[in-house]
Order: sequence, then C-alpha cells, then structure tokens
Amino acid sequence: MNQLKQILTNIKILDFQGETSIEIKGVTADSRKVENGFLFVAINGSLTNGHNFIEKAIKKGAVAIIYTEEIEISENISFIKVDETQKSLAIAAANFYDNPSEKLKIIGVTGTNGKTTIATTLYNLFSGLGYKTGLISTISNYIINEEIKATHTTPDSTELQKLFSEMVEKECEYCFMEVSSHALDQKRVFGVDFDGAIFTNITHDHLDYHVDFKNYLDVKKSLFDNLKPEAFALTNIDDKNGKVIIQNSKNNYTYSLKTLADFKAKIIEKHFDSTLVSFNNQEIWLQFVGAYNVYNLLAIYATATLLLENKNEEILSQLSLLKPVNGRFDVIKGNGIFTIVDYAHTPDALENILKELKDIKNENQNLITVIGAGGDRDKTKRPKMAAIADFYSDMLILTSDNPRTENPETILEEMEKGLDENSEYLKISDRRQAIKTAVKFAKPKDIILIAGKGHETYQEINGIRHHFDDKEEITKQFTINNAQ
Repeated sequence: MNQLKQILTNIKILDFQGETSIEIKGVTADSRKVENGFLFVAINGSLTNGHNFIEKAIKKGAVAIIYTEEIEISENISFIKVDETQKSLAIAAANFYDNPSEKLKIIGVTGTNGKTTIATTLYNLFSGLGYKTGLISTISNYIINEEIKATHTTPDSTELQKLFSEMVEKECEYCFMEVSSHALDQKRVFGVDFDGAIFTNITHDHLDYHVDFKNYLDVKKSLFDNLKPEAFALTNIDDKNGKVIIQNSKNNYTYSLKTLADFKAKIIEKHFDSTLVSFNNQEIWLQFVGAYNVYNLLAIYATATLLLENKNEEILSQLSLLKPVNGRFDVIKGNGIFTIVDYAHTPDALENILKELKDIKNENQNLITVIGAGGDRDKTKRPKMAAIADFYSDMLILTSDNPRTENPETILEEMEKGLDENSEYLKISDRRQAIKTAVKFAKPKDIILIAGKGHETYQEINGIRHHFDDKEEITKQFTINNAQ
C-alpha cells in the first residue's frame, strides 16, 4: 500500500482538496474495477468520459479522484485536478508499483509491421540463452515461462506497471514489448524507463484513428524522442522514414539490407522453409522465410549484440534454432498443398508476403489468396489490399475478416473497388466456405495464402467473438479431403 502523497509524486497538480496521507490500495481508470481504497482517474477517452463515472467510483469505494473537467466536489474524498489525466494515470500507476520499469532492461518495438515477430523472437532468444525474460505482445504476455493472455498490443498503464512489477518480483532482467501507436498516443507507456527502442517500418495503417500519415509518424517518433540519452535507438534505415524517427535521439544505430549500416544483412539463398543469410558477413541459416523476416531477424541480432557484448557466437547459434511466431508464416501441408496462414492485414505486409511467395514458387504452382479486411477500421486500405492480392495471385478469393459491427458484404464491395474489370476473383463472405473453396481449387504443390487473422482464434461479429481459427479450418479441410 502507498500513501496518496507518494502516488502523486511528479504529477503536476492544478488544484487539490482532501488528505494526502490516506492509503491507496489500487489505481484504475475503469470504474468497474474500483474497490475500497482505490484512486480513480477520470479520463475523457474516445468512447467514454470517465468524469461521468466519478459518482459510481465513489460509491464503489474510491477515496481519491484525479480529474480535469469541472465537477462537483464531495466531502471526505481527495480530489486532485490535473492538466492531463492520461499522463497522470501513467505516473500514478508507476508510483503505486514503485516504478518497476527502472529495475528492468526494457526494449520497446514499434512500427507498422514486424513488432510481434521481433518482440517475441527476442524473448525466445534471451530465454534460450538463459536469461529471465518478460514479453508484452499482441499474442501473449509472458513472465519467464508463465503465460498471461493479452487483450491489447500494449496494455493500459495500470496493467502494464503491474506486469513490470511481477517481472521484477520474479527477478526478470529483460523485458521486450510491442509499443503500438495507440498506446503512445494515449500515454499508456508515458514514463516507462526504456533502455532501447526499435523501429521496424511505417506504412499505411490506423489512419482511421490517427487521421493522417504525419500524425501516425509523429506518434511513432515520440517513443524515440523521449528516450533517455544512454538508451539505444535502432532504426531500419531502408525505410524512407528511418532517419526521421531517430533525429532527436542520442545513441543511434541502423540496420539495412540495401545500404551501409551498423548492422547489414544479405540474403544468399531462399527456400520455402528457410533462408541462408549473412549478418555483418557471418553466415547463418534461419527458419524464417522472406526478406521482411530477414529485416526482423537482423533487428533482433542487432539488439542482442547491443545488449550482450562479446556473445556473438551464442547469439547466432540460438537464432538458427528459433522458429516463426504463431500466425506469422505458419506453413501447413496437406494433400500435397502448401498453405500459409499469416497475420498480414496491411497493404505493405500483404505485398511483402505475396512477393516472397511469388518469388519462391515455380511456374507450375498456382498461388491462391484468401483475404478480407477488418470492420470498423481504416477503410482506405481495403481497395489497396484487394489490388495487391489480385496482382500477385493466380486466384483471388475475397472473404470476411472480423466484420465487427459492419456488414461483411459492404466491406467486400469496398475491397472490389481496387479491382478492375479484367480481374478474376471469387467473393465468398463466409470465411469457412472461402477456405473450403481454396482447397477445392488447389492442385498438389499449389500454394494457398490465408491472410489477415494469423494467430487469432475468433471472428468478431456484432460485438461477439465466435471461435474461428484459420489453421484449424485448413487442417479440417485437408482431413475431409483425405477421407474422401
């Protein structure tokens, strides 16, 4: 437990009423989670305004309230007015858990694509090298070997600080975490003591939230702008915004496949299940496919090299043993057909994987792509993704992804706008039927790409998550065909 005055350390207070010596038993911005003795932070978010729930929080036992808007002050409750509640929540949560990020070596990974692969593979690499390591990612959070299911790419401030605290308690030395643009914009990672940050790339995504590309870029850049001087900034110099990202950071390093950089990779051989590369002139076989994954593994190699001096041989040896992350280029073989299940859900990610498949396959193999687009998300990328899939594929099937609250047929119609009158494709809104159709048309040695959902085991329709796993569905179709 902490006294309120300790929780408020480093928070800029505009007005205060009440006692500072009261004990605080928890911090939250969710009135549903308030318990006796809690500090409630009223955040005016994009969907709800926490100021409307102050009365509810007090009834549930809140003893202190942080706020920004004009409200009615109650007796026997401490009220703290601030200029920005999101930052105040982040600071209060860190103070409540005794600033655990200062006791860990935390590396943040941001960018449009590659965050999950880099963070998760770094966790696997350091775990394999014998270090007690934590992971915060889109798929799962880990504290050493304990899995904690993830609900967001980056948790909210209180959950994040709680995870850090548990990592410290279990003597973790490192934590690798994805840092989403939403988390940066909403100040979820404000005040986190990062020891390094990695920039992968930035392409068209989340413009439904950020409005335009400049805002999206500026939000990503803020992670690097706020690094402490001794923290390293590692950037993909082949991305046209790679230099922009690090222009205000101090301890900068670059990685590249195309130009001079501190960490340089070259692709020597490509295969369907592996790639021979050189990292800074040292050859290594990777169990990953595609140039985009070589970028990811190069960033991982660079990060490990910066953190673990004089352990180059051990790093390379361990890298060669690692496998792709769940839902990222998962290869499933059946009936002589190669199926790849991948999370690619942006134009750039989709084009990257299709380019690689087009390059690897021979002229007698057909490439069948099953692709949709998420509902209630950036609509401008829908026709672009359809056009990319059409360009690279021998057969295209447009289908439903997570329609959420939108009509699936409307989403498919918007995707169709990216296709011309000569495009040949099927439109099957039932994703299960679309996968079944792809298998029906595929011949032995053909390649099927099922893109967009990857690791997800659900399909979200009108607020309800129905169980649906692309890998389960394709395996089921192979089993049915074998039995026939």
